[in-house]
Amino acid sequence: MKILHGPVIRGRGSSDDKGQLMTFVEACRAWVSENGSLPFKVSFFFEGEEESGSPSLIPFMEKHKKEISSDIVLICDTGLFDNKVPAIVTRLRGILKEEIEITGPDKDLHSGLYGGVAANPAKALVNVLSALHDKNGAVTIPNFYDGVEELPQNIKNQWRSLKFNHNHFLNEVGLLTPAGESDRSALEKLWSRPTCEINGMKSGYIDEGFKTVLPSQASAKISFRLVSNQDPIKISNSFREMVKSLIPPDCKVSFGNRDASKASQMNTSSPEFEKARQAISQEWDIEAAFIGSGGSIPIAGYFQEITGVDPMLIGFSKDDDQIHSPNEKYDLESFRKGIRSWARVINSFSELQNV
Repeated sequence: MKILHGPVIRGRGSSDDKGQLMTFVEACRAWVSENGSLPFKVSFFFEGEEESGSPSLIPFMEKHKKEISSDIVLICDTGLFDNKVPAIVTRLRGILKEEIEITGPDKDLHSGLYGGVAANPAKALVNVLSALHDKNGAVTIPNFYDGVEELPQNIKNQWRSLKFNHNHFLNEVGLLTPAGESDRSALEKLWSRPTCEINGMKSGYIDEGFKTVLPSQASAKISFRLVSNQDPIKISNSFREMVKSLIPPDCKVSFGNRDASKASQMNTSSPEFEKARQAISQEWDIEAAFIGSGGSIPIAGYFQEITGVDPMLIGFSKDDDQIHSPNEKYDLESFRKGIRSWARVINSFSELQNV
């Protein structure tokens, strides 16, 4: 990481997630420097494979279940709500990643010689992708919504009180009109509803100039964000069966290796959650909120399944940190107040009897 002129830290991982992680490390260091030792045992768990699917994580956690068992699990990989409100994330969407490749002729063909007669994989791909949603934005895959629970009214009211400005949210990225399910609020669609998104497509000739080819192949990457009790494997199987049913004669389809994890939902009724919420509220001088996240952090679900503990996801990143992009940054205000926030959380946990 490199500190440039101005109140930010710039560098890959400054916000996602090295800078975030260091706020907790520095809080512990400062506490030990001032008090000689922490008020309870703290174990640090650094995992560096998240962006590649964490293939080693589950076997490691299952093998070392006793060592990683704890009363409280903290994950430093989330952000402020609306760039100013401290927050604890209590629900995360799961994810399913799919790759499809449709093949037709054994080579690219001249569209003047074969167009209108030979099967076109690009057209077949477009037909598949266009069939994934209805006109209201709902996903059309059979049984896709099995396991999706309706959001409780008290949670809807809580989210409504956040006064999320979806117009501003879209304006920030050059858009105007909300997409997706037309009968849902923006926060519902972001935090508690499943989605199907087309992440990329490839077919034919797309470089400079023009070639009037009829392509031999067409491929796409598609991801699903999942909620509640949706089963990623069942959805994957249903998706693949639907795709196969839409492939025309003379074309065939193949699928890449799928990557999947379930959604997570935390029980906030324990005293630890309220203690942490009060602690970060004091530091930021704003009442902290329990919120959802549209993203996926599989390790949260793994801790739930393997240790039985609901992780507490607290972080201080901002929407404009440009994570995964050039010039990623982390505000020094977030870094400094993040350190002090964690110190307050440690102090509040020291008042509990079971830690």
